[in-house]
This record gives sequence, structure tokens and C-alpha cells, in this order.
Amino acid sequence: MKFSVISESPASHRTDCLLLAVYGSRALSDEAEAVDKASRGQLVEWLKRSPMDGSTGQPPVIFYGLRGVRAHRVLVVGLGARSKLDAGGFAKALRKAADAVIGSGAASAALFLDSVAVAERDGYWKVRQAVEILSAQAYRFDEMKSKSQRTPRPKLTRVGLAAADAERARAAAAHGEAVAAGVETARTLGNLPGNVCTPSHLAEHARALAKRHARLTARIIEAAEMKRLGMGSFLSVARGSREAPKLIVLRYTGGKSGAKPVALVGKGVTFDTGGVSLKPAAAMDEMKFDMCGAASVLGAVEVAARLKLPINLVVLVPATENMPDGNASKPGDIVTTLAGKTVEILNTDAEGRLILCDALTYAARFEPEVVVDVATLTGACVVALGAHATGLWANDERLADELLAAGTATGDRAWRMPLWSEYDEQLRSNFADFANVGGREAGAVTAAMFLARFTGDFRWAHLDIAGTAWKQGKAKGATGRPVPLLAEFLLRRAGVLD
Repeated sequence: MKFSVISESPASHRTDCLLLAVYGSRALSDEAEAVDKASRGQLVEWLKRSPMDGSTGQPPVIFYGLRGVRAHRVLVVGLGARSKLDAGGFAKALRKAADAVIGSGAASAALFLDSVAVAERDGYWKVRQAVEILSAQAYRFDEMKSKSQRTPRPKLTRVGLAAADAERARAAAAHGEAVAAGVETARTLGNLPGNVCTPSHLAEHARALAKRHARLTARIIEAAEMKRLGMGSFLSVARGSREAPKLIVLRYTGGKSGAKPVALVGKGVTFDTGGVSLKPAAAMDEMKFDMCGAASVLGAVEVAARLKLPINLVVLVPATENMPDGNASKPGDIVTTLAGKTVEILNTDAEGRLILCDALTYAARFEPEVVVDVATLTGACVVALGAHATGLWANDERLADELLAAGTATGDRAWRMPLWSEYDEQLRSNFADFANVGGREAGAVTAAMFLARFTGDFRWAHLDIAGTAWKQGKAKGATGRPVPLLAEFLLRRAGVLD
């Protein structure tokens, strides 16, 4: 899908589908008023005959053959009360409109929403939201189906975006397209089945990504080197699998030489059975999504590379399966981490922290400015926050504020959780330095406390995306979160956005 910025009037612009907004009680936006004037009142006349009254939640309506208008069809979406329109309401309406445009069979569309005032948001945000939402709604994953069973591809290929500030709008469109590509990468990697998206597949994806971008290099650390380094915790998870583990190291050098990098660490368990502590059979197929942390950091570095952001990045992906082989780790086993600390494995299904801890220790050698790890880490986070917010833990207030602000700006929101020393007692072990689980109470917090023991002196944040990385039920599939949050964080860190 290609996006462009247009400056024509809505009535004179030639397109398959013209998208306009109305508010509650059929109050027209400025662009809709211009079209109504060009049609000599026909738009208002037809609106009165339709069920559309501008309320939120209503399906958009499509009018064909509106006089005085060069567009083949005009789609009208309701935004509700003008004074109450916020970012969430605008995004929700835009998703409905995108579905209607795509479903109409239009090959091109033009969005005239520049006059729409969204509380605490500007024109840049509206354009970027439009690009990201339209791209997301057009996404399809059916490449594993036979050709006869695949969903027809959306015909929509060209979208025009009306904006008074054309230069700012073009920047927003470019940013939105890059973020949309990163989200698509994360969704596709997450949606692939575990027999395709193996640790080796993630490694090959990283290599291919590096070949496409001059400032990006990839290195894959194999099991033998991990053993020499002393990554006993990471390797303990991989012991039960016939798939070789990989530590993927991507370096993006867009910033000044010698400038400290931002490090992103993504959990890459490409399938999680729970190991010897076997998961229930119901919904175990969804454990292919246990590598969505890896998918999201790969998507985020793709955004940076596409936009040539002036920033240095290190992306680490510890990738493995967690399987119940005869050689698999057992409850009660004790392993030694890369940091030299010993861990008693009380539950082999708490494997994400065992691979992340060695990756975090490895990250220290790059002397990062900040470190952010992303992981589908705990079911306890889903219980605490549901599917709406990502859990956020941080040992630095400024870093936490940056991530929270990035989430708010993009609608990919996070919620701050406690990182208090009182929770440390739950990880006590009689036989090792500490255990890998701390019981049922505050399970998401104790998981974060475990990781915090491996962050040394660097500024660190942990994002638990177990509730936000994929959807269940009829809409089952990877969401691509938190790529928008991470991309916004990097755009601001790079100084591209305020």
C-alpha cells in the first residue's frame, strides 16, 4: 500500500473512495461541508435518509454517484460528539472506516480528516495513525493455506492523505509506513507455526534483514560458543530440544561513532511446551507466540533501519524451544548463569527468564545507554492487566517515563508495575543463590525481580507482553505489539520527534 499527501479539495480529487467524517447529530466536518456544498446539498439529504447519525460505534455508510464529486464512492464515518473526540475514539472509528474501504473493493482512497480535532493530538499524529491503521487492517496471514483457501488480497493499493502541513504530513506518512512494516514483520513471525519459525528461522530472518540494510550487521552465536562463554542458564532450556539454540546479535549503527547504543532484548522461545513441567493441552498451540518478544525487537530494528534513524542499537534474541526430552532440565536442577550466579529450577515452564538473564548479562559488554527487554513472560501479567496494557518494570524513572509516554502516544499502552525489594524473599532457595520462581503470588513481579538481578548498573526496563502480543478466539493471531511503542521510543531517542 502506497501513501501520498494530497492538497486538492475533496470534491475535485479523483479516487475510488473518498472518506469523510461527521460528528454526532449529523454535524459535518469541514471537508464534509465542502462536499455537501459541491453536491448542492445532496450529501446532507442522503445522510438524513441513512441510519448514520454520526454516533460512535455505527458502521460507516457508503454513497455512490454523489453529484459534483469526482470520487466513485463517498464513505462517511461517525466520530460522535465533537467535544469528546479523543485518540482512542478516533482510532476506533478509523479502524471501522478502514475495514469498510477495504471491503468495498476500492483500489484507491483519499482521507479528508485534516479538520478533525482530536484532544491532545496534532496533524502529524492523525496522518501516522491513518497509515498504521490502514496497513494493519489490510494485513492478511494465510500463506500456510492452500491457494484455493486463501483470502483474496485487498485491492486497496493507493491512499491519499489530505493535510494542510504537507511537509509534516509526508514525514508522518514515512514514519507510519516504517512502523507498519515493522508491525507486519512481528505479526508474520509470530503467526508462523513452530515447525517453520524455529530458532534457525529467526536467525536466517536476522541475516536477511542485515543484508537489506547497510547499517545493520548480524552475528549468530551457536551453542558451542554459548557453552564456552558460560551461558548455562540459556543452554539448560535448550537441552530438551532437537532444534539448536541461537543467540542472535544485530547491531545497527546509525548514530555517532562511539555513542552508547540502546539495547533491545527479545525472548525467542519459538515453541514452549513447558518442558518437564508440561503445560495443559488446551491452547498449547498458542505457545508458538512465545517468541513474540523476539519478533517485536526484530520489527523495531527494522523500523530504525528503514528510517535510517540517527541512533545506535544492539538487538539480542536468545532463541530456543522448550521441550520435554529425556535430556531436558528437571525441577530441582541447579544451573550456573553467564553472570556466575546459580539458579534452582523449580519450574521448567518459567524458562523465559532463564534465557533472558544470560542475554542481559551479555548485553553489558556493549556498554548500553539503556536496556529494554521484551517478553511474553508470565500468565500472571495477563491476570493483572488483561489484553489492554503491557506490564512495565524499570529501575530508572526517566526510562520508565519515556516508555510510558511512547505507549500513550501510539495507543500501544503500558502500565507501571512495582519493582520492590520486598518481593525478593519469594525467590529464596535453600540450595542455590535463588530460585527461578517465587510462587503464585505476584508472579509477574517476581519474574521481573529475577531479571533485575542481572541488570548490573545499567538502566533497564522490562516489558511483559504476555497479554498483548496475540489475540485469542476467532481473531487469533499476533498483534505486532509492542512494535509501535518501541518505534516511538526510538524515534524520540533519536531526536526525530520531540
